[in-house]
Amino acid sequence: MGSDTVGMLRDFGWDNLLGILLILGVAVGLTWLIQRFIPRLAGQLPGRYRLPVMATVPLLRLVILVAAIALIVPIVIQPTFENLVAFLGAAGLALGFALKDYASSLIAGIVVVYEAAYRPGDWISVEGGYGEVRSVGMRYMTMVTPDDTVVVVPHLKLWTELIYNDNDGTQNIQCVTNFYLDPEHAAGQARQVLYDVALTSPYAQVTKPIAVIVQEKPWGTHYRLKAYPVDPRDQFQFTTDLTVRGKEVLHDLGLQPARTSALPDGAAA
Repeated sequence: MGSDTVGMLRDFGWDNLLGILLILGVAVGLTWLIQRFIPRLAGQLPGRYRLPVMATVPLLRLVILVAAIALIVPIVIQPTFENLVAFLGAAGLALGFALKDYASSLIAGIVVVYEAAYRPGDWISVEGGYGEVRSVGMRYMTMVTPDDTVVVVPHLKLWTELIYNDNDGTQNIQCVTNFYLDPEHAAGQARQVLYDVALTSPYAQVTKPIAVIVQEKPWGTHYRLKAYPVDPRDQFQFTTDLTVRGKEVLHDLGLQPARTSALPDGAAA
């Protein structure tokens, strides 16, 4: 070990070691408490407050990490400007070569927290996967799909993939329900009854716009019923309710579904 390195380090004793362990213990304990109790608290709050409260979890974790590093570094090295610059430069160089992808994910995690690309409670799509963001760590985030599968996505994807955020930190998530009818019918009547189905749904957020988009296709008429549920977590119950009640009212009016041979997935869109 060179004389410059020796001069950079403090005289290390049991007091220093105990101080570092105490700082790490407090940081880990605070992080555990935040991850355990804030989501529980958010779950008991009204919908409009739930997502902002959950979004504080990754921010508080980052604050705790930065504070712990800021307290530990002066215990290990002499706290001069030159020593701090040399230490941080050496640490950054080592991480850059040895843990390039890991370090990139950590940096992306900081960017995610700062820019709020996604937060707990957001519904996102990435690489064909779709689900609700449950937690945002320093290196990766976890999301739960509609099939209750936990997916771990490294923040590194922020640099290379398109990430689609359906509600972007709000309670507003648009749901689209599709109906396919035989072209021989009164389109105005069908459009109105589908609008009424959405308006009278117990899951509907009636303060948001409801739209019925009609497109004529070679095989029939395609109706896309667009509306917003009260809570993003109700989106699948909402689309199920619209589908079941929509089919019932269309059947009661004598409107026939489109008659086509089996189509591959996506062909009817």
